[in-house]
Parts: sequence; C-alpha cells; structure tokens
Amino acid sequence: MTPVSIDTTAPSKSRLLTGRILSTLTVLFLIMDIVFKFIRPIPPQVMQSMTQLGFQPGLLTAIGILLAICTLLYVIRATSVLGAVLLTGYLGGAISVQVRVGNPLFGYILFPVYVGVLMWAGLYLREPRLLALLPLRK
Repeated sequence: MTPVSIDTTAPSKSRLLTGRILSTLTVLFLIMDIVFKFIRPIPPQVMQSMTQLGFQPGLLTAIGILLAICTLLYVIRATSVLGAVLLTGYLGGAISVQVRVGNPLFGYILFPVYVGVLMWAGLYLREPRLLALLPLRK
C-alpha cells in the first residue's frame, strides 16, 4: 500500500480570518451560556427554563463546568478538534432535550444545530489538517 501524504499547508489569509471570526462568534455565545450557568442567585428565567426542561437547578454548575472544559479545549489550537467533537456531543444533548419536551423546531431545536455548524465551519476554515481530511470536491 502506498502511504497517503496529507497536505497541511497553511490556509489563505482570508480563509483563516473567516475561520477565526466564525470560531470567535461560537466561543462568545458559549461563554455567554457558561456565565448564565454560574450567576447566583439564579435568574428566574434560567430557573424556569431548567424546570421546563426537566433539570434540577443544582445541575447548573456541573453543566457549566462541562461546557467550560469543552469550550476551553476548542479554543486551544492543539486540542481544538477534540473540543469540537465534545461540543458536538453537548449540542446533540441539547437538541435531544428540546425534542423531548416538545419545543418548536425553529428557535429551539435547530439553534444548537446552528451553533454546531458555525463551530465546525470555523474550525474547518482555520485547521489545515481538517481541510486535508475532509476536502471539498470541485
């Protein structure tokens, strides 16, 4: 078998900038979500949302820590792909919870999908190894 060489040349400046912008938007949203999980006293809107989704308010801190670790892994360049995979699982869980409680498709169920697409698009544009692994065909 012939070894396959993977081209890991740096992406163009415009592709890198676009990827960084998309990744930054994703991280800013996730940081906002993390902050809401650590605010004390718990805002009534957050308490109502947690109750509606079937979670105990005591789980907010644990969920916030989990999200913070996954987001941190996404931000660090060496572990960004691992962070994206873990965040995809987190967002998948968010989708399943929204489906379970019967929330509407637009605005609730699809929002984590939008975040995930933004996250992966940003990573795809700024990470040459991922570009080589999943090339777009012309």
